[in-house]
Amino acid sequence: MANFPRMYRLKQHFANPVVEDVPATVQRELAALKLDEAVSPGRKIGITVGSRGIRNLLPILEGCAEHLRRLGAEPYFIAAMGSHGGGREQGQREVLESLGINEKNLGAPVVACDRCRVIAQTPGGLPVYCLESALEPDGILVVNRVKTHTSFKAVVESGLVKMMVVGLGGPSGATQFHGFGWAELPRLLPEIGRTVLNTLPILGGLAIVENAYEETALVRAVPREGMVEREAELLAYSKTLMPALPVGEIDFLIIGEMGKNFSGTGIDTNIIGRIRIQGVPEPETPFVKRIAVLDLSDASHGNAHGIGLADFTTRRLVDKMDRRVTYRNSLTSTFVVRSAIPMYFDTDEQLVDAALASLSGIPVEKLRIVVIPNTLFLNECLVSESIAEELRKKPGPNLEPAPEEPAFDGDRNLVLPFYTPHQNYL
Repeated sequence: MANFPRMYRLKQHFANPVVEDVPATVQRELAALKLDEAVSPGRKIGITVGSRGIRNLLPILEGCAEHLRRLGAEPYFIAAMGSHGGGREQGQREVLESLGINEKNLGAPVVACDRCRVIAQTPGGLPVYCLESALEPDGILVVNRVKTHTSFKAVVESGLVKMMVVGLGGPSGATQFHGFGWAELPRLLPEIGRTVLNTLPILGGLAIVENAYEETALVRAVPREGMVEREAELLAYSKTLMPALPVGEIDFLIIGEMGKNFSGTGIDTNIIGRIRIQGVPEPETPFVKRIAVLDLSDASHGNAHGIGLADFTTRRLVDKMDRRVTYRNSLTSTFVVRSAIPMYFDTDEQLVDAALASLSGIPVEKLRIVVIPNTLFLNECLVSESIAEELRKKPGPNLEPAPEEPAFDGDRNLVLPFYTPHQNYL
């Protein structure tokens, strides 16, 4: 049986600015874009929508449609998902429907498309791809969350510009963009983004920033002019709100669940300190010797891209894995090792036993173990005695005084004492 050291529950506290009235904020920010100067009655306006789990996404999208209708426009939503949903129209519809993104909830049609065309060339001569569905509207409002990327660092990373380049670029645009490799992405993202801005009738953007609790921290209108520069400022701000593991050195990290609703890589590389991209040095901190992930979220729809970041996993996760969807994601990104299946076991207990055996050179009472529900919600976790001792020496640790013994259920799977509110994202 798994021989854990004494474990303690830890509650972490992060900066948590929150938008109190999301619908009112959306209307105020959209008014700042002065869309009435560009939108006339009867014009068809597309609003981008992606497949990431974003808190308050439905009221934000609904507010965008409402604002445009008040201007006399005919809004509809463009599925801008790159290769998500297996890169197929039906897969996109299924993913969006699972998030509640449909005409009934939003009051405007949702259009999915997997057909792409070349619409321009960058100054460097690269073809710029665009979904056919994005060529039909008279104007496009770009909506997305701004946050750090899991594969590269640049002036802009995951946000409005990436939504235009990869999302509106569809499967062809996503494949081309990622195909240039991590070293070129920081340069190409703004270059292709500016070409899209100069080619498509982009009206502006609505950027969303979330805090460490995945609450809406900021909703900000971003004008078409200077979009890249304005997004860069928002990205810098979003990085100040990111959560983190409680310590920088860990022997064994247990992650309860992975999935696309938690991170683009299923397991956030920024949190675990692993990138696993050929030729890219791994971050110095955090340094984690062994990583285990126990399950795949239902909201990930079988996409286990990122499982290759772990050292151990379970049979139930592997059984949930849709290899076609997962491999399509990894082949598009070109980071193929991220879909490599690690050692997997029939039960969590067997997994833990194997992981601890691989760390047998460390006395049990000295093992530095952290257990988290996923790499998105880190405000509550379990830490081993050696880490608890370290944290007690720091100001303001919020450790439960009594140890908490990790429990296994009747199937010998770990029972995590955490509430994970990912199902309430929308």
